[in-house]
Amino acid sequence: MAEKPAAPPAKSDTGAGAYRATLNMPDTPFPMRGDLPKREPGWVKAWNDEGLYQRLRVARRGAPLFVLHDGPPYANGKLHIGHALNKILKDMIVKSRQLSGFDAQYIPGWDCHGLPIENAIEKLHGRKLSRDDMQAKSRAFATEQIDQQREDFKRLGVLGDWERPYRTMDPANEAGEIRAFKRVIERGFVYRGLKPVYWCFDCGSSLAEFEIEYADKKSETLDVAFETDDAAKLSAAFGLSALPAGKSAFVVIWTTTAWTIPANQALNAHPELTYALVDTPKGCLVLAETLVEKCLERFGLTGTVLATTQGDKLGGLNFRHPLFDVDAGYRRLSPVYVADYVSDADGTGIVHSSPAYGLDDFNSCMANGLAYDDILNPVQGNGAYAADFPLFGGLHIWKAVPVILEALKNAGRLMATQTITHSYPHCWRHKTPVIYRAAAQWFVRMDEGEGVFTSDKAPTTLRQLALDAIERTHFYPENGKARLRDMIANRPDWCISRQRSWGVPVPFFLHKDSGELHPRTMEILDQAADIVEKGGIEAWSRVTAEEILGAADAPNYTKSTDILEVWFDSGSTFQHVLRGSHAQAYDRLPYHDNGPEADLYLEGHDQHRGWFHSSLLLGCALYDRAPYKGLLTHGFATDGQGRKMSKSLGNTVEPQSVNSKLGAEIVRLWVASTDYSGDLNIDEKILARVVDAYRRIRNTLRFLLANVSDFDPATDAVPAEQMLEIDRYALARAAQLQAEVLAHFDAYEFHPVVSKLQVYCSEDLGAFYLDVLKDRLYTTAPKSLARRSAQTALHQITHAMLRWMAPFLSFTAEEAWPVLAGTQNQGSIFFETFASMPSVDTALVTRWERVCELRNAVNKEIETVREAGQVGSSLQATVRITVPAVDHALLSSLGDDLRFVFIVSQVTLLQGETQVIEVVPATTSKCERCWHYREDVGNHAEHPTICGRCVSNLAEAAGTGAGEIRKVA
Repeated sequence: MAEKPAAPPAKSDTGAGAYRATLNMPDTPFPMRGDLPKREPGWVKAWNDEGLYQRLRVARRGAPLFVLHDGPPYANGKLHIGHALNKILKDMIVKSRQLSGFDAQYIPGWDCHGLPIENAIEKLHGRKLSRDDMQAKSRAFATEQIDQQREDFKRLGVLGDWERPYRTMDPANEAGEIRAFKRVIERGFVYRGLKPVYWCFDCGSSLAEFEIEYADKKSETLDVAFETDDAAKLSAAFGLSALPAGKSAFVVIWTTTAWTIPANQALNAHPELTYALVDTPKGCLVLAETLVEKCLERFGLTGTVLATTQGDKLGGLNFRHPLFDVDAGYRRLSPVYVADYVSDADGTGIVHSSPAYGLDDFNSCMANGLAYDDILNPVQGNGAYAADFPLFGGLHIWKAVPVILEALKNAGRLMATQTITHSYPHCWRHKTPVIYRAAAQWFVRMDEGEGVFTSDKAPTTLRQLALDAIERTHFYPENGKARLRDMIANRPDWCISRQRSWGVPVPFFLHKDSGELHPRTMEILDQAADIVEKGGIEAWSRVTAEEILGAADAPNYTKSTDILEVWFDSGSTFQHVLRGSHAQAYDRLPYHDNGPEADLYLEGHDQHRGWFHSSLLLGCALYDRAPYKGLLTHGFATDGQGRKMSKSLGNTVEPQSVNSKLGAEIVRLWVASTDYSGDLNIDEKILARVVDAYRRIRNTLRFLLANVSDFDPATDAVPAEQMLEIDRYALARAAQLQAEVLAHFDAYEFHPVVSKLQVYCSEDLGAFYLDVLKDRLYTTAPKSLARRSAQTALHQITHAMLRWMAPFLSFTAEEAWPVLAGTQNQGSIFFETFASMPSVDTALVTRWERVCELRNAVNKEIETVREAGQVGSSLQATVRITVPAVDHALLSSLGDDLRFVFIVSQVTLLQGETQVIEVVPATTSKCERCWHYREDVGNHAEHPTICGRCVSNLAEAAGTGAGEIRKVA
């Protein structure tokens, strides 16, 4: 509390500076320097020791529930700035909802299974670990990583149930995932098939569509000739009686994947394209008519078109493999199929098919009767051809490319080759090229078809359910809707099985001869879930076929060693977290057909193909709807030039380093002040600007706290109708700003709030209201109506402002709260709700906006006189202002308080046709106490150096007389 002003000085004590003690000088324990790196850990510890999150839940019990379901970060490695960005954004939303009166729960989560952890274990312990050993080491590693990450998240000021997070590796969640899997099967969505899927050699496993990114890759293109097996039939297809004498005929294909040529099994032509038979020195070539000229140029040949035909006439013709005469292993024929996916946009207009290595190729061959068992699939999981594969056995496919080119060249079948750089799918973890590779996998079907077991068939296809759900979802920003919709509309079936050890099992038993599932599969799924719930996935790994199927049945079946891919883990968490492991916390969450629905999912924009995507598919597979009402996406953290951060560039920013140097509050303010709908740039210069912004906000807050330090709202608050007009305007302006702030919070927008808060602190408060207010706060009697009116406004503004700040400047708001609240403090600002503000008096706001415009015009003229050296402070000036009638009436209504608004010693107001402002130095004496230049300085014998209003204010302070009367300002 500020000390009471001293008694007026005796006559003998009225020398220079004696009156300073009579001023109401601001005082506060809230320091100017935040000293954030040193002090923030103390608040984190206090929140943890006091169980703040749990106390907030008790305080909000019965309030409307708000659930932001956490997209689990991966339990692998220390936090980077992207993690900080994501978690702080979530924290700001949860806290803003908490301050809005919601029971805003936040259960943090971690993604714990899958390949990255297996890779880490293999690097530490080698690649020959048993399944049991891999699982044990992976669980221990993930636990250790979570403990490290949790402390870093808490250090960032993120409030949540850190003592009871969810982890996908918790046995209850692992079991819940198996039960969710069973329900997806029941609804007819799961089937097993041999189908080309993305395959990463480094992972040694299939990849989902979500795990693919595109990057440039150098490849060798090649045009390859396939010789006809029946020249007469080919001639007839072109309406010719025979080929030119002595000529052989070839179909020519173009590809960028030389390694697929050895596994070629078919050729594809478009049924409606026109194809030409071209006579060249190297034989008669079949090419798309529109590409003849380009192809001949590429081959270095000249030629004459002998005849043309439609593609459907080529269907059924057979051509020999290009290595037909090189090795007996290639003495096979490639039939021509007609397929709509073929085009004449490039290449030769004819596509070669290796059905194991391309989805279109696979579908075309299946549609034309090729049996699964006849599909050639020589490429092993590690990227090498099988050891007994003719000519290229044991070679890795990338290293085999030049060997294949040489073999084709020697066989006379290589028409042309060149090196190109093109966009190519890569594994998003290893950043290495992937291939399509046929493998027996478990799939979730997007379109019509039969599942392995169906007892409660969904009303329509999964694709349609998901597209319908997208229409019912709110997107922040809105463009996320089209992005997700396009991905769902065009995605293939979802391959959900992986050939790894560390993950939730696919608890199937397959017949050794037929490959069929055991007839008790649905019962076995329940049994597996119970086993896993008691002992984790490790318990299922130890279970034998005999224990589940019995001694008689077990020899006929093989226990699957596949696991569910990690996107099934995280995508199903809404089911076994919101409804399962943390159901008690979410006991008031609205349910639809027993399915939980979160208010918001929030992740980076890459998750349209990841967590948002898999969660949507599983929500629809289980309940015909999305598991969320809204999706919010943010950009990535990039350096100051917008470049992706990498250690090689040396442009990374580590949140731990920023915390220790500047404070986590600066990281939080950076997140809040940046438009997250795009990428968020960060570097030392950007952080320096954030620090400046923080200091301006903190200094304003300190001024507010200092000037209400002796104010008790219970006894000192002034009713609104008795407050001075400028104070009522300040409250109206704050109420206006709060309405804007809360609207932004409702739309999950923060950077406009920070921007408006900065403007409010610097312009509305610093450059105007607080500037005008200083004289009244400092010079009037401590308990005068004039001062208490100002403090009433400041107290309400500070209450409101602390709450606006609290979601992002959490430590600072928490530091300031007990200083402001005093005995009303409950221990944390987060027990509060946004302040109740008066309704906005728009007429009053409009009136004072015009006063501010006129004041700015006056200040501009004062500045001109100051630059000329005629005055120092504005109080050394007197102003003569002439304004038109409307402004004259406005300024006249302020009376003598107009000089306080302009912060000058005297104002002469005149009416005229145009606005004219004249500023001249004051010629009267300076009051030693208030520094105004007034004619009545020296009129009081006992106080010869101060003005009359200061004398009256001193008298009111001493209780011996009436003080200065202020009406407006």
